[in-house]
Amino acid sequence: MNRCDHLAMQPVYGVCHYVILNIYDACFRGEVNGLENIPAQGSFILAANHASLLDPPAIGCHVPRQFSFFARKSLWKPGFASWWLDTVGTIPVDRDGSTDVMAIKRVLQALRAGRPIIMFPEGTRSRDGRLQPAKSGIGMLACRAAVPVVPARIFGSFDAFGPSRGLQLGTPIDITYGRILQPPDFDDPAAGKDRYQRASGKIMSAIAALEVPQPVVV
Repeated sequence: MNRCDHLAMQPVYGVCHYVILNIYDACFRGEVNGLENIPAQGSFILAANHASLLDPPAIGCHVPRQFSFFARKSLWKPGFASWWLDTVGTIPVDRDGSTDVMAIKRVLQALRAGRPIIMFPEGTRSRDGRLQPAKSGIGMLACRAAVPVVPARIFGSFDAFGPSRGLQLGTPIDITYGRILQPPDFDDPAAGKDRYQRASGKIMSAIAALEVPQPVVV
């Protein structure tokens, strides 16, 4: 896909997208491969591994489309934070509850409205940088919404700013966006009670199979 037209995005999101992209280029510039796999229109889930707070902006800033993200409900406090989170379309999640029904409804509504979502199948950041088993949540949402999933793998973000590690500016963060997975590639309705977990596992396997992007030789 071509470079972003920030003016086509919601204004606040477009400004943030532009700023974050330039920060990435200045501080963490690495190789990026597979952007041609990103759908130009329609809803989909961008599913990636998660080892750093840098992951959501890193994978989102390269894609010329506006995503919806997740954030803890506790971040919605009176003032600028709540306004900004609502303005850029962030979905609040109650991480203290076993199932946040409202968050699920909002995700499904966003997908059915044609908006893409960024999700991390592991559910939380890896403590050692290694890939973790996927939780059933992404499988449930992908199967219920019947939308494509684009697997993506982020390399280097743990070294750049992993849990309990200081920020290491200049550390390259490489990203590979994999081929699109259509619902039949991961969803088996006949799997019964294991349906969603199996779907999550297939999505996570697609992420694990992605390789570090190689530098383009000019």
